[in-house]
Amino acid sequence: MSASPDGLRADAERVLTRWRGQDGDPAQEELRQEYLRHLADRPDGMWKACSAGHITASAMVVDPRKDRVLLTLHRKLGRWLQMGGHCEPEDTTLAGAALREATEESGIPGLSLLPGGPLRLDKHRTPCAWHLDVQYAALAPEGAVEAISEESLDLRWFGFDEVAGVEDESVVRLARLSAAAVAVSPGRDPLR
Repeated sequence: MSASPDGLRADAERVLTRWRGQDGDPAQEELRQEYLRHLADRPDGMWKACSAGHITASAMVVDPRKDRVLLTLHRKLGRWLQMGGHCEPEDTTLAGAALREATEESGIPGLSLLPGGPLRLDKHRTPCAWHLDVQYAALAPEGAVEAISEESLDLRWFGFDEVAGVEDESVVRLARLSAAAVAVSPGRDPLR
């Protein structure tokens, strides 16, 4: 049985209505309001077919030792990015879409999203349209081994401080917020 696309839309509206940025950046509140207007104005605003732009979901994958992130060298964009992309009709939540994309693009089963919901929002232009990205962080399980997908030219682990050497400020901010989130997240202690 497939999920209702209206259910995903309702979840996106709920998440964006409740969400508040963690890094004190006033531009995050402006984006949150823009995303909500986008959904209110466009019945197809969740889907790739919406040429005015669409909501996407991504996740920064953090290694089990909590000191590196996995980036993909995106095949079409030629940039080092977190895992993510378009919502699909079978997605029931934004968090689920982010986790599905991260799992597909990293090849790592058993990823778990960090609690607390999205870390930030990012609007960027792609060849298909504007992406109104809702960004999460995911923790890889012990023994995780990445596998390159057809959407990627390469996958590579970068220390949090190395991200600035390969990508723009948007990805750097997401990496910083991911580092802060894993530092306070309950759960696995990689040194036990």
